[in-house]
Amino acid sequence: MSRIPISTKKAPAAVGAYTQAIRSSNLVFVSGQLALNPETGIMSGKDIAEQTDQALRNLDAIVGAAGATLADVVKTTVYLANINDFASMNGVYGQYFSDPAPARAAVEVSRLPKDALIEIDAIVVIP
Repeated sequence: MSRIPISTKKAPAAVGAYTQAIRSSNLVFVSGQLALNPETGIMSGKDIAEQTDQALRNLDAIVGAAGATLADVVKTTVYLANINDFASMNGVYGQYFSDPAPARAAVEVSRLPKDALIEIDAIVVIP
């Protein structure tokens, strides 16, 4: 089994013992993405809609660096600081994924890194 790291400067750099993504065979596992601006490392957006948009732009950049598109995403997990933000998050999320949308889990967590409102990870199948 090979484990090939995937990284891009178009998404925030990893700040710990992880990589932006790992490819194994035809699968890519994308680490959780916050709403960090990749150029500054500062949280982008004050509300859930803005943070969802930035997190998904970061996710899209990493998926692209792996040679895929968001249409190749088969599963996401959305971590919300407040489950009451689900509807607003879902409105933005729906703009990024076309039918059939990937399988998804969405959960409320007690706290996210950098006090983010959202974090999104993904599994991608390389065509």
